[in-house]
Amino acid sequence: MKYEWKKQEKEWYGVKGKPVMVDVPLQKFIMISGKGNPNDTDFSDKVGALYALAYAIKMDYKSASTSNEISDFTVYPLEGIWKQIEDSELIKDKLEYTIMIRQPDFINKKMVDNALERVKIKKPNPLYEEINFDTIIDGKSVQILHVGAFDDEPASFEKMDEFSKMHKLERTENYHREIYLNNANRTEKSKLKTILRYKIK
Repeated sequence: MKYEWKKQEKEWYGVKGKPVMVDVPLQKFIMISGKGNPNDTDFSDKVGALYALAYAIKMDYKSASTSNEISDFTVYPLEGIWKQIEDSELIKDKLEYTIMIRQPDFINKKMVDNALERVKIKKPNPLYEEINFDTIIDGKSVQILHVGAFDDEPASFEKMDEFSKMHKLERTENYHREIYLNNANRTEKSKLKTILRYKIK
């Protein structure tokens, strides 16, 4: 059986254009952090390193999983946690971020380390040294599907804020998560689909 997150985890990834409250459990990620404008090459280079490792993990698992019920899995979408260095107007050069690709529950650190050693040889990249394998619990959160350009996200955040206020929920962190459901380099800005999420209490 092939594990496909789009079909089997609709609670997290099947959100529509109206805010919803979710309780996100512990999840595993390969991740890399940085600062600055997401339009810069440093950011795209980090994305490339993450995907190279993510597909290496997938291929290793697929080739070794002859006796497992799950024989293959679809690579999860790219995600990012974004924080402004200064709490003022948005200046992209002053952003801090951690970008990541989630890993299925059955992937462990040893599998990641083995794939990393192989991909270092096959596709050398100094950025691999900055990638970590760790877990995150978002817990109680509000999320929405934003359709359109990244620069238009404030309108969706406004909907999330109104939803939170209506349900007497309070945002607990000064950062948010974005989950990119399509490739920004191959998709018209008006058709981009991004899940926006922030923690609440």
